[in-house]
Amino acid sequence: MSHWQPDSWRSKPILQQPTYEDKQHLKQVEDTLGGYPPLVFAAETRALYKQLGDVAEGKGFLLQGGDCAESFDEFNAPKIRDTFKVILQMAIVLTYAGRCPVIKVARMAGQYAKPRSGDFETIDGVSLPSYRGDIINSFEFTEASRRPDPQRMIEAYHRGASTLNLLRAFAQGGLADLHEVNRWNMAFVENNPLKDRYHDLATRIQDSLEFMKVMGINSTNTPTLHETSLYTSHEALLLNYEQALTRVDTLTGNWYNCSAHMLWIGERTRQLDHAHLEFFRGIHNPIGVKVGPTMQEDELIQLIDALNPNNDAGRLTLITRMGADKLEHNLPKLLRRVKQEGRKVVWSSDPMHGNTFKASSGYKTRNFDAILREIQQFFAAHKSEGTHAGGIHLEMTGQHVTECTGGAYKISDDDLALAYKTQCDPRLNADQVLEMAFLVADHLRDA
Repeated sequence: MSHWQPDSWRSKPILQQPTYEDKQHLKQVEDTLGGYPPLVFAAETRALYKQLGDVAEGKGFLLQGGDCAESFDEFNAPKIRDTFKVILQMAIVLTYAGRCPVIKVARMAGQYAKPRSGDFETIDGVSLPSYRGDIINSFEFTEASRRPDPQRMIEAYHRGASTLNLLRAFAQGGLADLHEVNRWNMAFVENNPLKDRYHDLATRIQDSLEFMKVMGINSTNTPTLHETSLYTSHEALLLNYEQALTRVDTLTGNWYNCSAHMLWIGERTRQLDHAHLEFFRGIHNPIGVKVGPTMQEDELIQLIDALNPNNDAGRLTLITRMGADKLEHNLPKLLRRVKQEGRKVVWSSDPMHGNTFKASSGYKTRNFDAILREIQQFFAAHKSEGTHAGGIHLEMTGQHVTECTGGAYKISDDDLALAYKTQCDPRLNADQVLEMAFLVADHLRDA
């Protein structure tokens, strides 16, 4: 680490990056961001690190979720509030079922960049640069909109700061009160077509809260019932932005990426000798890496050793994204090898990316049952190998969109057009997220 600097990634090969035409403008933006205040603080990041260490030791569960890609156009308080609410609703169900702390990490306040399968997109014979997220270019299919613009990093910073400010207010200002959250859950159950399936758990949570109230334990005298901790995360894809927000902590002398509490490397940029791994190995945030179906045991151990050479619990989260038809074959051998080698990691399931397909209606979608099946296989694999199923990682929204098929409301291919709003990947809507929470609760209780 003595040779690492925040810009050492620039000497390495790099993938999934835009080509900026005006290099001087890019440098000006990077310098401007470098003088801005951090979005998060090292002490907050260390608190998350410690909690994830407990998860790695089997003493907690990670709930990570939010938009596939945040949009400048949909940046507003109701949207932020609704996603915050549904994360809390899911967390209380999982906490009660699993009898363990649930660490809440939102894909918010920075999830503005997205990897793409190709550099160009062609529509009606016209080819333009692919949309790579609002921090880089615009979704509108015009030459001017698709041109990468460094100034968008400044806009992403300010929107991230505003989002964080609102999330902190929600977390500490009463919206996170457990009594309110479970009342939202009770309303969800009563309006759900499969309410009998979920009613018992919701009622038992309500009874527990009422019992504590009778015993004198309430939101006034017990802050943990009234407020919560919520951390932020995103895929650290655009390294120009990430480097500009990387700072030395004055207490420890260590480097922290202050754009979010937790960052992760995607499946497309986790090469051992490339720029993203070089950048990640030097920051002291808790970090994640996506693990797809082609990952081999030796490669995974090399990756773990490169990113967590001291084998610190809480440093590294392995986020599996294999697909419901591939996970039960590919995951157990990885679990077995990591366990044999004594590596301390958090295992989390991303059941979204491996289950994407194009519906007959032409929309890219995911099926609720396939998502649930991959989660079930994730828990089953850990049970068979004697390891800890440590978390789930969902692309979701608090809005009532129609982007994923299935679920209790039986969204069909024909329904997708009703409210298909995503600019990248399909998300679970608010009802589907809560339904998933009640179904996953059974597996977490058994685990």
